Amino acid sequence: MNHFIYHKNELYCEDVPVQKIAQEVGTPFYLYSHATLKRHFLAFDGAFKGVQRLVCYSAKANANMAILRLLKSLGSGLDIVSGGELFRGIKAGISPEKIVYSGVGKRIDEIDYALDSGILMFNVESLEELDLIDKRAGLLKKKAPVAIRVNPDVDPQTHHYISTGLKKNKFGIDIKTAMEGYKIAGGLDNVEVIGIDCHIGSQITKVQPFEEALKSLKTLVTDLKELRIKIRYLDMGGGLGITYDDESPPDLGEYAKVIVESLKKSELKLILEPGRVIVGNAGILVTRALYRKSSSIKEFVIVDAGMNDLLRPTLYNAFHAIKPVVKSDNKLINADVVGPICESGDFLAMDREIPDAKNGDLLAVMSAGAYAFAMSSNYCSRLKVAEVMVKDDKFYVATQRQSYEDLVRGESVPPFINI
Repeated sequence: MNHFIYHKNELYCEDVPVQKIAQEVGTPFYLYSHATLKRHFLAFDGAFKGVQRLVCYSAKANANMAILRLLKSLGSGLDIVSGGELFRGIKAGISPEKIVYSGVGKRIDEIDYALDSGILMFNVESLEELDLIDKRAGLLKKKAPVAIRVNPDVDPQTHHYISTGLKKNKFGIDIKTAMEGYKIAGGLDNVEVIGIDCHIGSQITKVQPFEEALKSLKTLVTDLKELRIKIRYLDMGGGLGITYDDESPPDLGEYAKVIVESLKKSELKLILEPGRVIVGNAGILVTRALYRKSSSIKEFVIVDAGMNDLLRPTLYNAFHAIKPVVKSDNKLINADVVGPICESGDFLAMDREIPDAKNGDLLAVMSAGAYAFAMSSNYCSRLKVAEVMVKDDKFYVATQRQSYEDLVRGESVPPFINI
């Protein structure tokens, strides 16, 4: 069921008119549907029934505390890539024993924080990192649980910026080096080898890349068993795509079947790290048209949200559908929907056919639950905007809009500068 729907030409989130929220909260703002988030997580988790599993939501997609707390209540763990995400996860009540730490650039203080917290495991991305984790665990008198992130050289057939499983990508260790890494790890005093990790990319819309990666990983598990290195966890990462425009991601059941069938007779516990597939279509960005502008070759709709609020179109040339919050009989126009940032790349849509938007009209930028607020910035000293969550017929501000004072909080002028 879609929880962003029109009633008598007016867009609602669950049972709340989006226009009502805009009137009370102001624009722009991000809007999340509680019912959609809950439905997506339960459907994802349920698809893997039949195997031991732990779903670790990928915090990088959207680390809003309300979202983390909701997913925690549904049994989710967390996939993190920074000390900040670990802090957020623990603050949201997620048990450290359900947290896996990925990422290529873990700092010493972050490694120590994770060791002290007692996380489930580190997904190690290089042999130097493995050595550092062993040394830090020794100093802290801890045993560091680790998996090695294996790069299976599988083409995920997605945008090259979000492809992570090829030899040329910065992530993980190739299969041959991984074997050496496991041999080294097995001999370290302060490390316990417990898993294998693999993440091949994001916004993947075919099952085949997952199948190919799984074959490589199962072979590696068998080879490690011969070396008396017992693997308990198989972390298949995330990456399943969603529909933004005309993509046709695999059915969740089809995707799960490939993995479940392969692991049914296995003693391995499966770890999954969904992000976008949980939150992507559970959120929208609501913005207001400020001006109309025409040139000899272009029509522009200038809105109050910009690339600092939604970077994906600028970064990936990504598509986000744009809908009117209140439908009218206005004709369709072909226009660029652009923001107030002083960059030619500041756009939400280019050469897009949209309903004719007049000054003051509200527009909904769809599928903005993932990598929207998470990538937002204060570029041009723009305020980060509010995040709102709807449940049934009520809405709640989950993150307050910043004030101008927030922009300079923590800054100070050195005494040698004359004011």
